[in-house]
This record gives sequence, structure tokens and C-alpha cells, in this order.
Amino acid sequence: MEVRPLQERLTQLYQSVGVRDLVEIGILALLLYVALRLLGKTRGAGLVRGFGLIIVALFLVVQAVVVIFDLTVLGSILDYLLTTFLIGLVVIFQPELRRGLMVLGRYGVWRLFGHDPHHPVADKLADAAAALSRECVGALIAIERDMTLHTYVHTGEAIDAEVSPPLLRAIFGKRSPLHDGAVVLCSGRIAAAACQLPLSQPPEAPGVHMGMRHRAALGLSEETDAVLLVVSEETGRISVAVGGRLEPVPRENLSRRLASLLRDREARADGAKPSASGIQKSAA
Repeated sequence: MEVRPLQERLTQLYQSVGVRDLVEIGILALLLYVALRLLGKTRGAGLVRGFGLIIVALFLVVQAVVVIFDLTVLGSILDYLLTTFLIGLVVIFQPELRRGLMVLGRYGVWRLFGHDPHHPVADKLADAAAALSRECVGALIAIERDMTLHTYVHTGEAIDAEVSPPLLRAIFGKRSPLHDGAVVLCSGRIAAAACQLPLSQPPEAPGVHMGMRHRAALGLSEETDAVLLVVSEETGRISVAVGGRLEPVPRENLSRRLASLLRDREARADGAKPSASGIQKSAA
């Protein structure tokens, strides 16, 4: 059988590519990109991605050679080897793939199909606030969003710990040396405690009193996009301050409210300040 020139084979291969082939290539490229981004959130990501890219590049080169020179037997062998190789990858990198799937389940494409009312940090904060509220223990927690809170972190005692209800209850306990001031959360972790926050102006209406914690919550919410969680020491009432507004939140709705605020990365357009009567009802 006469061997056709390489240029002629490449021309024939180029002319045979249709819209369907381009769609398949695009889908495969998208799946590969998503897989690499997913693996990038796990430990051992560099090894997995580097090894995977090398194998994919070699496979594409060999497949091109098979198509150009009509090596059908070699192509069949490569198909079997590819299946075996993929199974081997799943076995070898099972821990990395498991962690990647966990990340996908928490932060991946599932949010496009539905709104998950649960948020890991919001649930822990809600549990801690509910416990503090029942015990009438005052608390002030600042949660960083887009604008950094490092300036206020430096005013307190550095902690750098995972958010947990027992730890927050211990910090705000009346005998704790860190119960005065605010706890600041950065990147979902407790960055510092006993932090000093700017105070909002006291209410001008006569007879309206606002505690220092609520004034500090309003003050920081006016200057940043942070979410402030306040527990009143006098009444145990739970309030949330965002964008210069202070709103009381029932315990049963607190987790859902915090989750919606922490997922919303854009500043809210409503910047109206609360009325004096509203402040009087919200603040302890």
C-alpha cells in the first residue's frame, strides 16, 4: 500500500473536522479545565496536575501519530491502555480525588441548581450566639467580607483558630480576659479577640440608649462591608449590623440570615440608616 505524503494526510484530517468534532473538543477541554481547577483545591495538587498534563500531552501526540499513519492496531492498544491508566489514577490518587469531591460538594456547581440554606461558619456562629443569648452573655463578632479588617485585628490578641461554639463561648465568658472587645473573623477563622472597633455616634433622640457593643457594631458596619453579630448582655437579644443598619434576628432565623450575608459578596444598595425608634427596639 502506497504511503501518502504527510502534508496530504494532515490536509485531509483538517478538512474532515466538522462542527460536531469542535463541540466534542470544547466539551473535553471544559471538563479537563474543571478537573484541574477542582484538583487545585486539594493537597498534592501540583503532583496530580503535572502528572495528568504530561499523560494527556503524550496521549494526544500518540493519537495524532496514529491518525496520520493509520496505525489502527496501535490505536486499539492505546484505547485499552488508556482505560487501564484511568482506573490506576483513581486508585493511586484516591485521597486527592476524595478531597476534591468534598470541595466540589461544598463550593462547586451545585449552587447553580439550588440554594443551600446551610453555611458551615454561619451555623457555628448561630449556635454560639444562641447559647450566649440564653445565658445573657454579651458578645460582639465582626465577620470580614471583601474589605480587610486587619487594622482592627492588630488592636486585639491574635488567636488564629477555627470557628467553634465552645471557643466563642469561652472567649466571651464573663471571667475571660478577652471578653471585652470584639472577635474578628478573617477568611472563615478567628483571627483575634478583644479587638477595638470604631463607635457610631450616639442616638440624638432623647431617651434612646444604645450599648457600646451595638454602637461598635454600627460603627464598623458604616466604615466597612463587614457583618457584625451582637448579643445583648442585658436582654440576650441577637442583632446583626450590616451597612450601617442594625436589625434584630430571631434565633431560629439567625443561621439562614448569616448564610445569606456571607454568600453575598456585593455591597447592598440600601444604605438607609435606622430610625431612632428602630434603634431603641433593637439595642439593649
